[in-house]
Amino acid sequence: MSEVLFREAVTRDNTRMKIATIETFDLTCPLDRPFGWSQGWIDQRGTTLVKITTDNGLAGWGEGAESSIINHLLGPLLIGANPMDRAGLWERMFHALYNGNNAVGLAGSALSALDIALWDLAGKAANLPICTLLGGKIRDKVAVYATGLYYTEGEFPDRLLDEARSYVEQGFTGMKTKVGGLSIEEDVARVKALREAIGPDVSLMIDANEGYNATTAIRIGKKLQDVDLVWFEEPVNAQDLEAYLEVKAALPMAIAGGENLRTRYEFKPYLARRAYDIVQPDIMHCGGLTEMARICALANACGIQVNPHVWGSPVMIAATLHLAATLPPCPPARNAQPYLQEPVMEFDRTPSAIRDEVCAVPFDQVDSFVKVPQGAGLGIEVDEEAVRRMS
Repeated sequence: MSEVLFREAVTRDNTRMKIATIETFDLTCPLDRPFGWSQGWIDQRGTTLVKITTDNGLAGWGEGAESSIINHLLGPLLIGANPMDRAGLWERMFHALYNGNNAVGLAGSALSALDIALWDLAGKAANLPICTLLGGKIRDKVAVYATGLYYTEGEFPDRLLDEARSYVEQGFTGMKTKVGGLSIEEDVARVKALREAIGPDVSLMIDANEGYNATTAIRIGKKLQDVDLVWFEEPVNAQDLEAYLEVKAALPMAIAGGENLRTRYEFKPYLARRAYDIVQPDIMHCGGLTEMARICALANACGIQVNPHVWGSPVMIAATLHLAATLPPCPPARNAQPYLQEPVMEFDRTPSAIRDEVCAVPFDQVDSFVKVPQGAGLGIEVDEEAVRRMS
């Protein structure tokens, strides 16, 4: 058989495959140094991975939560189905959640994990990267900023400022820190010290993780309006649309949010009323690649920049890179720039064995950009031994 005929036969076989098994892995890894933010303090990292295997041996990986929902509700709906029918399977899963309004919270994350795995399978079956299945790349690499600078014991000023300077030395052009976990005066002092340490040319953002009401968010925002912040992330409760509008009207820096919303239905009122300057959907929570692509299209039509939220394993990092590679500038520009028209992706730098060991070659940045994977599907090779060791 010629090579062309062989490839055609393999492709035909792949398009007829059926889902045989679905496995979940709840991963945890300890932290040498616990850290915190406005809503909590942790001494370990965790996530849930899902592996879908077909009757012809192909496997696709996804990330989200929650394993019991995958194992007992959504997963059984997929057994025996053709994974290439991912739009139909997304609707099948969504319908199982819809009537009880369960597509939010952990159930939305479970749907996301399975959807990402289906896209990984589809790419492997077609021997194409996911970004190609999405229509092709606009960019070969995605701009990133460093997420770190959390609260740790005895961190201010030396440890915090040394961490910030290290990001500059690594080539990052932007970084994000936390507020909302201390008094306003203490947080203002931290942010101003960070700006002085990194200089005026590095983008600096703050994230309150829903830690304030509108009045308090406006108060700290005005105290920091001379620090040249690029955006203020999640200043108020994620479900408080009116508070977002109030904060956005009062402060000069961009207002960002959306990491805790699920599906286009939750995003719609925030985008339609322009409650955000920057929207931050999270691919392993909002509904996976299928739904995040819809959310991004809606945001672009509303003139709202998409800067994806990313805080997980290489599975969701890869999935986000593929989608971000396809996002059009907002708005189109002759020389589109990160932070202005081009998407900027979060790049977690806090300690995480899950992030660093799930793939043999972890993602890294060069000059504040991460390359889009070129291999089939997600374009990563999951180390199953590491997965099972941490699960």
